[in-house]
Amino acid sequence: MALLGDRAGTREPSAPATGGTPPRAPSRLPGLAMAALGVAVASGVHLLVPAVPMLTAAVVLGIFAAHLPGLRGLVRGPGRRGLTLAGKRLMRLGIVLLGLKLGLRDVLGLGWATVAMVAVVVTATFFGTVWLGRRLGLRGDQPLLIATGYSICGASAIGAVSEVRDGYEGDEEDTATSVALVTLCGTLAIAVLPLLQGPLGLDATQFGRWVGAGVHDVGQVVAIAQTAGPDALGQAVLVKLMRVMLLAPLVAAVVVAGRRRRAAAKAAAARAATQAAEGAGGAEGGAPSAESAEGAAGAGAEGKRPPLVPLFVLGFLAMVAVRTTGLLPTAVLDGAGQVQEILLAAALFGLGSAVHLPSLARTGGRVATLGLASWVVIAGVSYGGVLLTT
Repeated sequence: MALLGDRAGTREPSAPATGGTPPRAPSRLPGLAMAALGVAVASGVHLLVPAVPMLTAAVVLGIFAAHLPGLRGLVRGPGRRGLTLAGKRLMRLGIVLLGLKLGLRDVLGLGWATVAMVAVVVTATFFGTVWLGRRLGLRGDQPLLIATGYSICGASAIGAVSEVRDGYEGDEEDTATSVALVTLCGTLAIAVLPLLQGPLGLDATQFGRWVGAGVHDVGQVVAIAQTAGPDALGQAVLVKLMRVMLLAPLVAAVVVAGRRRRAAAKAAAARAATQAAEGAGGAEGGAPSAESAEGAAGAGAEGKRPPLVPLFVLGFLAMVAVRTTGLLPTAVLDGAGQVQEILLAAALFGLGSAVHLPSLARTGGRVATLGLASWVVIAGVSYGGVLLTT
């Protein structure tokens, strides 16, 4: 009768056995309200201590909220759905608006030698970090996410890549742990790098380019470079934004690599199922065929695949193109920059709230080793690149 009802178009929605209405999904409002409050507090911290970027304060406050006895239950319970929404959707919107900080003319004005230097720094840091992370035995896709954060633009890049993972193993905790590590190292850089300008013999231009090529987050770059004057700050921001431009091709490369990994896993599962079917065929005449075994093996792995270039990355590139036209007035760009920082701060608060310090402590030694090694690689390669191109 149920089948007849389906075909006739009279099928009624199923109801719980108790006869009541289906349970409503948890509201996102508590989590979004917590994220908004976190942004307000992070903004206050930045105003009181300008050396602490608003985004850094936001992720630290998120971690704090996740472990404070009075808030822990709210973060893990009623607020979880809204905080996860902030960590994903608001991150995408913030990345789109980040494109308005980039103008192709300004970036290319640094010269092709600097462009090549930045490409080498990003490539060496990314692949070196992934390789070492695998050797250290880090779980899931932590090496991929940490490598992305160090080589491109910190938490924003981690959020972008975490949205397109396909063929990798990972969860929200991997993303949160990677963000926490990159944020910690970037915060330490604010205190350490200005002290190295003199010993390394860098003038203002060289120091600015070194900071832009080697520091993760845009806010951290500004906090460090401004200590050496306006020329250093301008050079640092341009070089940093040149690294940000590599976010789109990196995301596309991650999607392609993930598809290949997924296809290889599917093929291996199909071969195993085929061999099992052939082995059972001699004893049971009703064994499934190789074709049906392969189809069964691939059925669960076919899920929805992310597009080669995700929509938010296309939006990012569109904003770069809009900025390059020079048509937008300064007031609009400044306003968009403020909105972008608020969105990213809310997203980072949400990601920080997913950090579980006891779990992080179990792999803390290996994660810290990877972070330190990646930091040394990007600082060393960018220092050599700056000396060669200035």
